[in-house]
Amino acid sequence: MLTDRQKVILQVLVDDYIRSAEPVGSRTISKRPDMSISPATIRNEMADLEELGYLEQPHTSAGRIPSQKGYRFYVDHLMNPDNDEESSDVSTIRSSFLTRLDEMEQVVQQTATILSSLTNYTAIVLGPQVFTTKLHSIQLQLLSLETRMAVAIIVTDNGHVESRKVMIPEGLPPEALQHYVELLNRKLVGVPLHKLKMALHTEVADELRRYSEQFEGAMMLFDQMVEPTDEAAGAQKIYLGGATRIMNQPEFRDVEKLKPLLDMFEQTQKLLRMLEGTSTGGVQVRIGQENAIETIHECSLVTASYTIDGIPVGAIGVLGPTRMEYGRVIHTLHQFSSSLSHMLTQLYK
Repeated sequence: MLTDRQKVILQVLVDDYIRSAEPVGSRTISKRPDMSISPATIRNEMADLEELGYLEQPHTSAGRIPSQKGYRFYVDHLMNPDNDEESSDVSTIRSSFLTRLDEMEQVVQQTATILSSLTNYTAIVLGPQVFTTKLHSIQLQLLSLETRMAVAIIVTDNGHVESRKVMIPEGLPPEALQHYVELLNRKLVGVPLHKLKMALHTEVADELRRYSEQFEGAMMLFDQMVEPTDEAAGAQKIYLGGATRIMNQPEFRDVEKLKPLLDMFEQTQKLLRMLEGTSTGGVQVRIGQENAIETIHECSLVTASYTIDGIPVGAIGVLGPTRMEYGRVIHTLHQFSSSLSHMLTQLYK
Protein backbone atom coordinates (compact mmCIF):
# COMPACT_ATOMS: atom_id res chain seq x y z
CA MET A 1 0.00 0.00 0.00
CA LEU A 2 1.38 3.41 -0.93
CA THR A 3 1.84 6.11 1.68
CA ASP A 4 0.05 9.43 1.27
CA ARG A 5 3.33 11.10 0.30
CA GLN A 6 4.05 8.46 -2.34
CA LYS A 7 0.55 8.95 -3.76
CA VAL A 8 1.10 12.71 -4.05
CA ILE A 9 4.46 12.24 -5.77
CA LEU A 10 3.06 9.64 -8.16
CA GLN A 11 0.09 11.86 -9.03
CA VAL A 12 2.30 14.89 -9.67
CA LEU A 13 4.76 12.85 -11.74
CA VAL A 14 2.05 11.31 -13.94
CA ASP A 15 0.35 14.68 -14.47
CA ASP A 16 3.67 16.26 -15.44
CA TYR A 17 4.66 13.42 -17.77
CA ILE A 18 1.28 13.50 -19.53
CA ARG A 19 1.82 17.19 -20.26
CA SER A 20 5.50 17.12 -21.20
CA ALA A 21 6.24 13.61 -22.54
CA GLU A 22 9.63 14.00 -20.83
CA PRO A 23 10.98 11.97 -17.87
CA VAL A 24 10.35 13.76 -14.59
CA GLY A 25 13.09 14.35 -12.01
CA SER A 26 12.90 15.04 -8.29
CA ARG A 27 13.93 18.70 -8.72
CA THR A 28 11.09 19.30 -11.16
CA ILE A 29 8.57 17.97 -8.64
CA SER A 30 10.12 19.89 -5.72
CA LYS A 31 9.81 23.21 -7.58
CA ARG A 32 6.04 23.02 -7.68
CA PRO A 33 4.54 25.72 -5.42
CA ASP A 34 2.25 23.22 -3.71
CA MET A 35 5.09 20.78 -2.94
CA SER A 36 6.87 21.21 0.42
CA ILE A 37 9.11 18.16 0.19
CA SER A 38 12.87 18.33 -0.36
CA PRO A 39 14.40 16.98 -3.60
CA ALA A 40 16.35 14.38 -1.60
CA THR A 41 13.18 13.02 0.03
CA ILE A 42 11.35 13.01 -3.32
CA ARG A 43 14.30 11.19 -4.90
CA ASN A 44 14.15 8.48 -2.22
CA GLU A 45 10.39 8.10 -2.59
CA MET A 46 10.73 7.86 -6.38
CA ALA A 47 13.32 5.11 -5.95
CA ASP A 48 10.87 3.24 -3.71
CA LEU A 49 8.05 3.73 -6.24
CA GLU A 50 10.31 2.35 -8.96
CA GLU A 51 11.14 -0.67 -6.82
CA LEU A 52 7.42 -1.25 -6.25
CA GLY A 53 6.83 -1.19 -10.02
CA TYR A 54 4.94 2.11 -10.31
CA LEU A 55 7.75 4.01 -12.06
CA GLU A 56 10.39 3.24 -14.67
CA GLN A 57 13.70 4.94 -15.45
CA PRO A 58 14.68 5.36 -19.12
CA HIS A 59 18.29 4.45 -19.80
CA THR A 60 19.29 7.93 -20.97
CA SER A 61 17.62 9.98 -18.24
CA ALA A 62 17.87 10.58 -14.53
CA GLY A 63 14.13 11.20 -14.43
CA ARG A 64 11.33 8.66 -14.18
CA ILE A 65 8.23 7.87 -16.18
CA PRO A 66 5.10 6.00 -15.07
CA SER A 67 4.90 2.26 -15.68
CA GLN A 68 1.65 0.65 -16.80
CA LYS A 69 1.09 -0.31 -13.16
CA GLY A 70 1.60 3.34 -12.24
CA TYR A 71 -0.95 4.51 -14.82
CA ARG A 72 -3.47 1.95 -13.56
CA PHE A 73 -3.10 3.17 -9.95
CA TYR A 74 -3.37 6.77 -11.17
CA VAL A 75 -6.59 6.11 -13.12
CA ASP A 76 -8.16 4.07 -10.31
CA HIS A 77 -7.16 6.20 -7.30
CA LEU A 78 -5.45 9.51 -8.05
CA MET A 79 -6.84 11.09 -11.20
CA ASN A 80 -8.77 14.31 -10.83
CA PRO A 81 -11.78 14.56 -13.17
CA ASP A 82 -10.89 16.99 -15.94
CA ASN A 83 -13.83 19.39 -16.02
CA ASP A 84 -11.91 22.54 -16.98
CA GLU A 85 -13.28 22.49 -20.50
CA GLU A 86 -16.55 20.81 -19.66
CA SER A 87 -18.81 23.57 -20.86
CA SER A 88 -17.16 23.99 -24.26
CA ASP A 89 -16.84 20.24 -24.90
CA VAL A 90 -20.40 19.48 -23.88
CA SER A 91 -21.61 22.34 -26.04
CA THR A 92 -19.67 20.98 -29.01
CA ILE A 93 -21.01 17.47 -28.49
CA ARG A 94 -24.60 18.57 -28.20
CA SER A 95 -24.48 20.99 -31.11
CA SER A 96 -22.95 18.30 -33.31
CA PHE A 97 -26.13 16.28 -32.96
CA LEU A 98 -28.57 19.14 -33.53
CA THR A 99 -28.45 18.87 -37.31
CA ARG A 100 -31.34 16.73 -38.44
CA LEU A 101 -29.93 13.45 -39.74
CA ASP A 102 -32.20 10.84 -41.25
CA GLU A 103 -29.89 7.88 -40.92
CA MET A 104 -28.19 6.42 -37.88
CA GLU A 105 -25.11 5.72 -39.98
CA GLN A 106 -24.53 9.41 -40.51
CA VAL A 107 -24.78 10.10 -36.79
CA VAL A 108 -22.29 7.36 -35.93
CA GLN A 109 -19.84 8.41 -38.63
CA GLN A 110 -20.01 12.01 -37.43
CA THR A 111 -19.30 10.81 -33.88
CA ALA A 112 -15.92 9.34 -34.81
CA THR A 113 -14.76 12.57 -36.45
CA ILE A 114 -15.86 14.89 -33.65
CA LEU A 115 -14.64 12.62 -30.84
CA SER A 116 -11.18 12.47 -32.41
CA SER A 117 -11.13 16.23 -32.84
CA LEU A 118 -12.05 16.85 -29.19
CA THR A 119 -9.55 14.40 -27.70
CA ASN A 120 -6.77 14.69 -30.30
CA TYR A 121 -6.51 10.90 -30.34
CA THR A 122 -7.84 8.21 -32.68
CA ALA A 123 -11.55 7.48 -32.24
CA ILE A 124 -13.19 4.14 -33.08
CA VAL A 125 -16.96 3.76 -33.32
CA LEU A 126 -18.83 0.50 -33.92
CA GLY A 127 -22.10 0.98 -35.77
CA PRO A 128 -25.33 0.00 -34.03
CA GLN A 129 -25.63 -3.47 -35.58
CA VAL A 130 -22.13 -4.69 -34.87
CA PHE A 131 -23.18 -6.47 -31.71
CA THR A 132 -26.79 -7.25 -32.67
CA THR A 133 -26.66 -8.94 -36.11
CA LYS A 134 -26.96 -12.69 -35.56
CA LEU A 135 -26.69 -15.85 -37.59
CA HIS A 136 -30.01 -17.05 -39.02
CA SER A 137 -28.81 -20.12 -40.90
CA ILE A 138 -25.90 -21.86 -42.62
CA GLN A 139 -26.18 -23.93 -45.80
CA LEU A 140 -23.56 -25.92 -47.70
CA GLN A 141 -23.85 -26.98 -51.36
CA LEU A 142 -21.31 -29.33 -52.94
CA LEU A 143 -20.12 -28.06 -56.34
CA SER A 144 -17.83 -30.87 -57.47
CA LEU A 145 -16.72 -34.21 -56.08
CA GLU A 146 -13.52 -34.05 -58.14
CA THR A 147 -12.32 -30.65 -56.93
CA ARG A 148 -13.97 -31.06 -53.48
CA MET A 149 -15.28 -27.49 -53.76
CA ALA A 150 -18.50 -26.36 -52.08
CA VAL A 151 -20.38 -23.12 -51.46
CA ALA A 152 -21.25 -22.05 -47.93
CA ILE A 153 -24.22 -19.70 -47.62
CA ILE A 154 -24.50 -17.50 -44.53
CA VAL A 155 -27.84 -15.83 -43.77
CA THR A 156 -28.18 -13.23 -40.99
CA ASP A 157 -31.26 -12.29 -39.01
CA ASN A 158 -31.44 -8.94 -40.83
CA GLY A 159 -31.77 -10.70 -44.20
CA HIS A 160 -28.20 -10.31 -45.43
CA VAL A 161 -26.95 -13.28 -47.49
CA GLU A 162 -23.33 -14.05 -48.26
CA SER A 163 -21.89 -16.99 -50.17
CA ARG A 164 -18.28 -18.15 -50.14
CA LYS A 165 -16.41 -21.04 -51.73
CA VAL A 166 -14.84 -23.56 -49.37
CA MET A 167 -12.61 -26.60 -49.83
CA ILE A 168 -13.75 -29.95 -48.42
CA PRO A 169 -10.67 -31.34 -46.59
CA GLU A 170 -9.33 -34.73 -47.67
CA GLY A 171 -10.76 -37.60 -45.67
CA LEU A 172 -14.03 -35.82 -44.95
CA PRO A 173 -16.79 -37.89 -46.64
CA PRO A 174 -19.24 -35.78 -48.71
CA GLU A 175 -22.17 -37.81 -47.38
CA ALA A 176 -21.41 -36.47 -43.88
CA LEU A 177 -21.67 -32.81 -44.88
CA GLN A 178 -25.38 -32.48 -44.21
CA HIS A 179 -24.91 -33.89 -40.73
CA TYR A 180 -22.20 -31.31 -40.03
CA VAL A 181 -24.35 -28.47 -41.33
CA GLU A 182 -27.17 -29.55 -39.02
CA LEU A 183 -24.72 -29.47 -36.11
CA LEU A 184 -23.64 -25.92 -37.00
CA ASN A 185 -27.21 -24.68 -37.25
CA ARG A 186 -28.13 -26.32 -33.97
CA LYS A 187 -25.20 -24.73 -32.14
CA LEU A 188 -24.68 -21.39 -33.90
CA VAL A 189 -28.07 -20.02 -34.96
CA GLY A 190 -28.77 -16.91 -32.89
CA VAL A 191 -25.10 -16.26 -32.10
CA PRO A 192 -23.88 -12.70 -32.94
CA LEU A 193 -21.66 -12.77 -36.03
CA HIS A 194 -18.62 -11.42 -34.24
CA LYS A 195 -18.79 -14.34 -31.77
CA LEU A 196 -19.19 -17.15 -34.32
CA LYS A 197 -15.51 -18.07 -34.31
CA MET A 198 -15.42 -18.28 -30.52
CA ALA A 199 -18.60 -20.40 -30.37
CA LEU A 200 -17.24 -22.68 -33.09
CA HIS A 201 -14.13 -23.50 -31.07
CA THR A 202 -16.01 -24.02 -27.81
CA GLU A 203 -19.54 -25.40 -28.12
CA VAL A 204 -19.26 -26.96 -31.59
CA ALA A 205 -15.76 -28.35 -31.05
CA ASP A 206 -16.68 -29.90 -27.69
CA GLU A 207 -19.57 -31.86 -29.17
CA LEU A 208 -17.80 -32.78 -32.39
CA ARG A 209 -14.76 -34.13 -30.54
CA ARG A 210 -16.92 -36.66 -28.69
CA TYR A 211 -18.20 -38.58 -31.68
CA SER A 212 -16.45 -37.63 -34.92
CA GLU A 213 -13.34 -39.42 -36.18
CA GLN A 214 -12.89 -36.62 -38.71
CA PHE A 215 -12.66 -33.92 -36.04
CA GLU A 216 -9.70 -32.04 -37.53
CA GLY A 217 -11.06 -32.11 -41.06
CA ALA A 218 -14.50 -30.99 -39.94
CA MET A 219 -13.04 -28.09 -37.94
CA MET A 220 -10.97 -27.02 -40.96
CA LEU A 221 -14.16 -26.91 -43.01
CA PHE A 222 -16.09 -25.04 -40.31
CA ASP A 223 -13.32 -22.44 -39.98
CA GLN A 224 -13.65 -21.68 -43.69
CA MET A 225 -17.42 -21.40 -43.41
CA VAL A 226 -17.55 -18.92 -40.54
CA GLU A 227 -14.37 -16.96 -41.28
CA PRO A 228 -15.34 -13.34 -40.53
CA THR A 229 -15.46 -10.94 -43.47
CA ASP A 230 -16.49 -7.31 -43.72
CA GLU A 231 -19.21 -8.27 -46.19
CA ALA A 232 -20.69 -10.84 -43.82
CA ALA A 233 -21.27 -8.09 -41.32
CA GLY A 234 -23.78 -6.52 -43.68
CA ALA A 235 -24.90 -3.35 -41.98
CA GLN A 236 -22.10 -3.62 -39.42
CA LYS A 237 -19.73 -0.71 -39.81
CA ILE A 238 -16.64 0.51 -38.04
CA TYR A 239 -15.71 4.16 -38.29
CA LEU A 240 -12.31 5.65 -37.56
CA GLY A 241 -11.74 9.27 -36.75
CA GLY A 242 -8.24 10.73 -36.76
CA ALA A 243 -6.40 7.53 -37.66
CA THR A 244 -3.21 9.49 -38.29
CA ARG A 245 -3.38 11.49 -35.05
CA ILE A 246 -1.31 8.79 -33.39
CA MET A 247 1.57 10.11 -35.50
CA ASN A 248 1.50 13.35 -33.48
CA GLN A 249 2.49 11.53 -30.30
CA PRO A 250 6.23 11.46 -29.47
CA GLU A 251 6.01 7.76 -28.57
CA PHE A 252 5.11 6.85 -32.15
CA ARG A 253 7.51 8.94 -34.19
CA ASP A 254 9.47 5.74 -34.72
CA VAL A 255 8.18 4.26 -37.99
CA GLU A 256 8.73 0.72 -36.72
CA LYS A 257 6.30 1.36 -33.86
CA LEU A 258 3.83 3.30 -35.98
CA LYS A 259 3.43 0.95 -38.95
CA PRO A 260 1.76 -1.97 -37.07
CA LEU A 261 -0.80 0.47 -35.64
CA LEU A 262 -1.65 1.97 -39.02
CA ASP A 263 -1.91 -1.53 -40.51
CA MET A 264 -4.26 -2.57 -37.72
CA PHE A 265 -6.59 0.35 -38.47
CA GLU A 266 -7.32 -1.32 -41.82
CA GLN A 267 -8.26 -4.67 -40.26
CA THR A 268 -11.93 -4.69 -39.31
CA GLN A 269 -11.78 -7.87 -37.27
CA LYS A 270 -8.96 -6.60 -35.06
CA LEU A 271 -10.88 -3.40 -34.41
CA LEU A 272 -13.92 -5.49 -33.52
CA ARG A 273 -11.81 -7.53 -31.11
CA MET A 274 -10.43 -4.35 -29.54
CA LEU A 275 -13.86 -3.14 -28.51
CA GLU A 276 -15.31 -6.54 -27.69
CA GLY A 277 -16.31 -6.78 -24.05
CA THR A 278 -16.87 -3.05 -23.66
CA SER A 279 -18.61 -2.53 -20.34
CA THR A 280 -22.25 -1.47 -20.33
CA GLY A 281 -21.80 0.11 -16.92
CA GLY A 282 -19.84 3.22 -17.79
CA VAL A 283 -16.43 4.13 -19.14
CA GLN A 284 -13.76 1.40 -19.19
CA VAL A 285 -9.98 2.01 -19.32
CA ARG A 286 -7.54 -0.62 -20.60
CA ILE A 287 -3.88 0.30 -20.16
CA GLY A 288 -1.06 -1.25 -22.17
CA GLN A 289 -0.95 -5.01 -21.80
CA GLU A 290 -4.49 -5.08 -20.39
CA ASN A 291 -5.51 -4.92 -24.06
CA ALA A 292 -6.01 -8.27 -25.79
CA ILE A 293 -4.23 -7.25 -29.00
CA GLU A 294 -0.44 -7.13 -28.81
CA THR A 295 -0.25 -4.31 -31.37
CA ILE A 296 -1.65 -1.85 -28.82
CA HIS A 297 0.33 -2.98 -25.78
CA GLU A 298 1.96 0.45 -25.68
CA CYS A 299 -1.39 2.23 -25.94
CA SER A 300 -4.37 2.89 -23.73
CA LEU A 301 -7.92 2.29 -24.90
CA VAL A 302 -10.86 4.05 -23.25
CA THR A 303 -14.29 2.70 -24.23
CA ALA A 304 -17.98 3.11 -23.50
CA SER A 305 -21.13 1.56 -24.90
CA TYR A 306 -24.08 3.47 -26.29
CA THR A 307 -27.71 2.45 -26.32
CA ILE A 308 -30.96 2.71 -28.24
CA ASP A 309 -33.92 3.00 -25.91
CA GLY A 310 -31.79 1.65 -23.06
CA ILE A 311 -30.47 -1.39 -24.96
CA PRO A 312 -26.68 -1.48 -25.62
CA VAL A 313 -26.11 -1.61 -29.38
CA GLY A 314 -22.55 -0.45 -30.02
CA ALA A 315 -19.37 0.96 -28.62
CA ILE A 316 -17.14 3.99 -28.92
CA GLY A 317 -13.48 4.10 -28.05
CA VAL A 318 -10.49 6.43 -27.90
CA LEU A 319 -7.01 5.03 -28.57
CA GLY A 320 -3.87 6.88 -27.59
CA PRO A 321 -0.51 6.39 -25.89
CA THR A 322 -0.38 5.25 -22.27
CA ARG A 323 0.62 8.87 -21.65
CA MET A 324 -2.98 9.85 -22.27
CA GLU A 325 -5.00 12.70 -20.77
CA TYR A 326 -7.18 10.21 -18.94
CA GLY A 327 -9.37 12.68 -17.07
CA ARG A 328 -10.30 14.62 -20.20
CA VAL A 329 -10.83 11.50 -22.35
CA ILE A 330 -12.99 9.73 -19.76
CA HIS A 331 -15.15 12.82 -19.26
CA THR A 332 -15.53 13.43 -23.01
CA LEU A 333 -16.38 9.79 -23.72
CA HIS A 334 -19.00 9.77 -20.98
CA GLN A 335 -20.65 12.84 -22.50
CA PHE A 336 -20.50 11.38 -26.00
CA SER A 337 -22.00 8.07 -24.91
CA SER A 338 -24.91 9.87 -23.27
CA SER A 339 -25.53 12.25 -26.18
CA LEU A 340 -25.21 9.55 -28.85
CA SER A 341 -27.60 7.27 -26.98
CA HIS A 342 -30.15 10.07 -26.74
CA MET A 343 -29.87 10.97 -30.44
CA LEU A 344 -30.09 7.39 -31.71
CA THR A 345 -33.08 6.69 -29.46
CA GLN A 346 -34.85 9.70 -30.95
CA LEU A 347 -34.04 8.57 -34.51
CA TYR A 348 -35.11 5.01 -33.74
CA LYS A 349 -38.47 6.15 -32.43
